[in-house]
Amino acid sequence: MPFAPAASAAPGEKVAVVRTLASRVGLIVGAASNCRNLPRARVQAVVDKFAIVIREASTNEVERAEITQQLDRSLSDGRRAMTNVDVECGPAERQFADLERSIITSAPSDAAATAAATPVQPAPTPPAPVQTAAAPAMAAPTGSGPAIRGVTDREIRFGMVGPFSGPSKQLGRQMKLGIDTAFNRVNDSGGVAGRMLRLISADDGFDPTRTLAAMSQLYDKDQVLCFIGNVGTPNAAVAAPYALERRALFFGAFTGTPVLRRDPPDRYVFNYRASITEEVEASVRYLVKVRRLQPRQIAVFAQDDSFGDAVFGVVVKAMRTLGVNDGQALRLSYKRGTIDVNDAVALMATRKAANAIKSVIIIGSYRSSAKFIEKTHDSYPGLVYTNLSIVGSTELSEELKLLGARYTNGVVVTQVVPAVDGYSSAILEYKAALAKYFPGEAPDYVSLEGYIGANIMIQALRQIGPQLDTEKLVDSLESLRGVDMGLGTSLSFGRSDHQASHKVWGTALDESGKYQAIDLE
Repeated sequence: MPFAPAASAAPGEKVAVVRTLASRVGLIVGAASNCRNLPRARVQAVVDKFAIVIREASTNEVERAEITQQLDRSLSDGRRAMTNVDVECGPAERQFADLERSIITSAPSDAAATAAATPVQPAPTPPAPVQTAAAPAMAAPTGSGPAIRGVTDREIRFGMVGPFSGPSKQLGRQMKLGIDTAFNRVNDSGGVAGRMLRLISADDGFDPTRTLAAMSQLYDKDQVLCFIGNVGTPNAAVAAPYALERRALFFGAFTGTPVLRRDPPDRYVFNYRASITEEVEASVRYLVKVRRLQPRQIAVFAQDDSFGDAVFGVVVKAMRTLGVNDGQALRLSYKRGTIDVNDAVALMATRKAANAIKSVIIIGSYRSSAKFIEKTHDSYPGLVYTNLSIVGSTELSEELKLLGARYTNGVVVTQVVPAVDGYSSAILEYKAALAKYFPGEAPDYVSLEGYIGANIMIQALRQIGPQLDTEKLVDSLESLRGVDMGLGTSLSFGRSDHQASHKVWGTALDESGKYQAIDLE
């Protein structure tokens, strides 16, 4: 077999050869993949053949995953080394052609020597790296029927864009953790129709101006089948149109934005979670019906942009639906991506004497939310703070615990998943899988959401069988009805409803910083 480890080599020697190849070949292939004149099929053929080498040389799954991750890093480094495509593509294509010939004509030891001796263009200091999950290696397609993007005989590649740097990086990290947990669990049992599920992630730092480049990285370079678990509302406003233009599935994003919930729904956009509208309505009902507050006693704290305006509009509409006067609702703003809440605190103070504020509906990141609570807590004794699930529940709790017990007690967060401290079958299954594949990681509301969303995807894939493509996957999702995952609510899709769950749960922090379930009705 071309590029296969020598039969006479000992297992340790085979692995050493493949590790050498992973670093050198990755740089060459990664650089060449940026060249427009080089057909994608040739690049993918080299990657697929090398994946077979990794699989045959590895003595266990951990070793295979480590070498695959090493190859992924080298591919990314090679791509980033191409700072001037017009100038550097000539040498890069020649290096690739030499490597390609060595694969066809050389024994593995000769090929390794060729790769090691081939000069690679020196790479500049790279930007923040694209984070790639360690996963089972790719396999070459069988050649039966047209090639499907992101699908080989042994692998399905998924892409995720999220914040893996910056102040909201824990949201991206936890969402990826949940998806990887579900994927690892199914991969351990043989995958889906014999294919391993692999998640490749790209960092946009929660900055929508970087989202398009991250989407392109995953779609054009990493050739993912679809997107799953993207994080951020303004980010989704950029990412979803990109996916729709390419008829790529955009599934289970961490946002309740109406952009992803059109009527009728966009064919390629599916959501797991309840919408922002449903969470805000639940918060308003809780404050008005349970806590018996008047609209003039309720303020809204949200970022100073179109998203904040839209959320404030949802609050106003929810109050109208409840038949209460909305004229006195107070809008408080802060600049997105900052923790500068001083203007909001000052504006709130102007209303303190005439109309005492009794509650604030907070729609923001965990750091800005915690800063607002810190700045207002002592000036407004008994103030009821409600947050939406997009805040990042664990991170908010950690921020507030640093301030002291009095800052955590009573802070309400609406959730789109059940309490992670529960003992339902679904929660126990999730905790067991998390502990197995990521020991030491604490259960988290965001990773639980990623885990649930990934399991919905797995169920849809299982319905299809081996003949997979995007259209079959969309049809399979639309056919899911009454799925019982043990969440206390069934999950369904349809041609006219691409949101699996409409359930909102209530939680509140106690003095120890732990979330307790509360009744929102």
